[in-house]
Amino acid sequence: MKKKETSEIALPQKRITLASTVSVEMEERKSIFIGHATPVSCEEEARAFIEAKKKEYHDARHNVYAYLLSENSIARYSDDGEPQGTAGMPVLNVLKMSGATDLCVVVTRYFGGILLGAGGLVRAYSASAKLAIDEAGFASFEDYAVYKLGVSYSDYQKLTVALGKINAEEDRCDFGEGVTVIAAIEKHRMEEIPRTVSELTYGKGNAELLGFEERASRIG
Repeated sequence: MKKKETSEIALPQKRITLASTVSVEMEERKSIFIGHATPVSCEEEARAFIEAKKKEYHDARHNVYAYLLSENSIARYSDDGEPQGTAGMPVLNVLKMSGATDLCVVVTRYFGGILLGAGGLVRAYSASAKLAIDEAGFASFEDYAVYKLGVSYSDYQKLTVALGKINAEEDRCDFGEGVTVIAAIEKHRMEEIPRTVSELTYGKGNAELLGFEERASRIG
């Protein structure tokens, strides 16, 4: 019996992380909590961010942190002297609940003289982490295929319109004997650019794949 052949559809691989680096302050019963949030690409970056905040806020009672990385599913946290389970883990839970990855949050606490209790600490650290993450916003990234396109002057305007219809990004163009266009499209739709160029130019144009790179496809 002949084995049935199947074709697999390459689904987009999107990565959601923070859109910016921020610091946001809040007060809880005279204690000052400062939430610092940043996107990171590796554990070294997360550790560097943590150490930088510890140095900057060296006079604070606590610099609690948590970070979450997509690579190897790394998740780490520290209570930094707060009662076990009242600081680092709540911050990490906020990171996990956000739906994002590759992010690091440090919550600095200046003690105001009033004990918050275990429940109060959990709520304060969670609220500070969420406040920072919400302020940073989210960015959605995915892999794009980048092409170098070659077309004639007469086909260039039609190509610009056609690239827009397939939601390809036109990065730049150079004008010489012909027109050279650098354009990119989501990796899972990469075949649409060479097909568009071929159909538009009746096979006279060319599309050379330069490589792949991660780009922001949505920021919110």
